[in-house]
Amino acid sequence: MSFIARSRAIGLVALVAVLSVVGVSACGPSSPEPSRSEQRGDVDYRPVSLSQAAATQEVVEATTDLGNDLLAGAGGDNRVVSAASVALVFAIVAEGARGPAADALDEFLGAGGTDRRDAFSALQAAIAEYDGDPSVVQDDELPERPLLHLATGIVEAEGHEVESDFLDVITEYFDAGVATADFADANAKAVLDAWVQEHTGGLIEESAIEPDADTVFVLQNAVLLAARWQSPFAKSATTDEPFTDSSGDQHRVETMHQSLQAAYTDEPGGQAVRLPYTEGFAMDVLLPEEGTAPEDLTTQDWAAYDGALRAEPETTVDLALPKVDIDSSASLVEPLRRLGLAPVLAGDDLSGIAGGVSIDEVAQQALLRIDEEGTVAAAVTEIAGLTSAPAVTDEVTMIVDRPFALRIVHVDTGWPLFQAVVNDPRG
Repeated sequence: MSFIARSRAIGLVALVAVLSVVGVSACGPSSPEPSRSEQRGDVDYRPVSLSQAAATQEVVEATTDLGNDLLAGAGGDNRVVSAASVALVFAIVAEGARGPAADALDEFLGAGGTDRRDAFSALQAAIAEYDGDPSVVQDDELPERPLLHLATGIVEAEGHEVESDFLDVITEYFDAGVATADFADANAKAVLDAWVQEHTGGLIEESAIEPDADTVFVLQNAVLLAARWQSPFAKSATTDEPFTDSSGDQHRVETMHQSLQAAYTDEPGGQAVRLPYTEGFAMDVLLPEEGTAPEDLTTQDWAAYDGALRAEPETTVDLALPKVDIDSSASLVEPLRRLGLAPVLAGDDLSGIAGGVSIDEVAQQALLRIDEEGTVAAAVTEIAGLTSAPAVTDEVTMIVDRPFALRIVHVDTGWPLFQAVVNDPRG
C-alpha cells in the first residue's frame, strides 16, 4: 500500500492548537451546511518581505520555545505539534488584543506591534510559493515539489461586528477575512468541519470545537505538508530492527536504511542529521545520547545543532531511521496558561475582535507520517471565544534505535513548522 493510501486508510489525526484567522470559504461534505460568506477589509493584501521584517529571528526563536514547551510534557509518549500554527493564530489574535492580553502576547510571540506584524506576514509569505491544492494528499504518490498549505479563518457569530481596524490589518498583512455563522444552529459545526476537511485534504475529518449559542467566534488554522525526500529510501532495504522505547522495553520496528550525502553533526549530547526534501524544506533528526529524553531538548540545544548542520560540509551518513506513524490531540488551555497567556484566555481583553469575550477552548490535533518516499504532516489549530463570561568527509553511522526528536523546518528562515518526539515509532 502506498504511503498516501496508507495515510488515507488510517484516517484523521491532527494538531488542533487553537487559533486561526484568515477567512476562507468552506466547501463542505456531501450534506448541505450553512453558507460561509466572508467580509474583508477595505485594503489589499500586501505581504511583507523577509528583508523588511526586523524581528523575524526573534519570532522564530519564540516559536521554537513554544514547540519545546508543548513537547516537554510528553512523559515518554509520542507527541507531534505545530508551534508555527499556534504562533500564527495568536499573532492574528494579538491584532485584536488590548491591555494585559496584548502585553502577554508580545512576550509570548517574541515581538510586538509593527515588528511582530511584519515578521509573521513575512514568514507566511516566504512559504506561500509552496502552496497548492491540499487534496493532492489523497493521490497515490507524493508530489514532486513539496506542498506546504497554510490556511487560516475566522468565523464570527451573526450579529457581532468586527472592528474595522482589525479587519483591515488581517486583510493587509495576513490575507484574511471574517465569515459569519449562526452558532445557535445545530448545523453550524458543519461549517467548521468542512473547512478542516478542505484544508487538510481530508486527513483531519472534523473540527475539535462544538459551538453553541454562547460562541462568539471560532478561529481555525491548518498546516499541511506533503514532501518527497531528495534522496528516497529503497523499500527493499527496510527491515525490522530493534528499537528501545522510553520505558526500556525493546521492540522490532520497520526501519529504513540508506547511505547518503547529508549535513551531519555529533555535537556533545547527541547526533543530528538534516534530511532535505526535494526543495525548500528539510527534516532534522536528533538522536540524544543515551539517558537523555528527546522532550528535554531546549531551544538552545536546537540552535546549536542547527548552527552545526548549516556550517558542516556534507558527509556520507550510513543512516537507519524508523518509519513513523503518530498523531496527537490535546487541549492547550492549561499549557498556554502556564506559558503566560492567562490574560488572553480570560479575555482581558480581546475587544478588537469582539467585545466582552473570553477564550473557552484552545484545541490541537496533529499527525506525522514518515516512510521511504517522504513525509506527510498535518495540523489544525482552533480557538473558541465565548461571551464572557560541499566536500565529502569520512563516513559516519547513525542508527536511530531509541527515542529521538525531529522537526521540519523551512530551510531559508529556520521556522520550525512541525516538531515531534518519537518514543515509540509504532504509534
